[in-house]
Amino acid sequence: MTLRVLLADDHALFRSGMRAVLDTQPDLECVAEVADGREAVALAARLRPDVAVLDVRMPKLDGLAAAEAILGAPGNVTRVLVLTTYDSDEYVYRALRAGASGFLLKSLPPEEMISAMRVAVRGDALIDPSVTRRLITRFATSIEPPPAPPEVRRLTSREQEVLLLIAAARSNAEIAAQLHVGEETVKTHVSRVLTKLGLRDRVHAAVYAYAHGLVSGPHR
Repeated sequence: MTLRVLLADDHALFRSGMRAVLDTQPDLECVAEVADGREAVALAARLRPDVAVLDVRMPKLDGLAAAEAILGAPGNVTRVLVLTTYDSDEYVYRALRAGASGFLLKSLPPEEMISAMRVAVRGDALIDPSVTRRLITRFATSIEPPPAPPEVRRLTSREQEVLLLIAAARSNAEIAAQLHVGEETVKTHVSRVLTKLGLRDRVHAAVYAYAHGLVSGPHR
């Protein structure tokens, strides 16, 4: 299976470098590269790539606004990764609230960015647990959470446990070890949690848990 990638960054040198790296990967194809957010939104709608990699700072439409437009489009199938040179809590939070599957620094080695594209398509988390805890401290505790939505009652007790462990940035292997079950069982539980709550992936399951007051602060 070939994963189709859209690159959006106003620095031509960065785009050409990333495209060169993508061209060396047998399972990845760069279907387009653009220099502004508005064109990224238009091409994402037309080409429907598997992953769109968007720089935060772009002319005409910034990466966060472009992410919101791409992910909010009816029938969207594209995952979004947001790139920046700044490790900013506010950028991370806005990217996740927009629906992005991950937030990556441009200083990452190219092979880690390539790996992140594959991870995004799988629906796995791309946010480091330390960043997750920092975000929770700054944002989740600063507002009064709303009551738990009714759809949470559709989860079994085990699925609720899994949701809280996802919110704690635990991997499938870590969840399996903590609950004393196999990883395939965990994958099944995660899939059911996402389906029942209408969520895109585990990143958004974590955001959902914090936003709705299902967890009150960082897990240790």
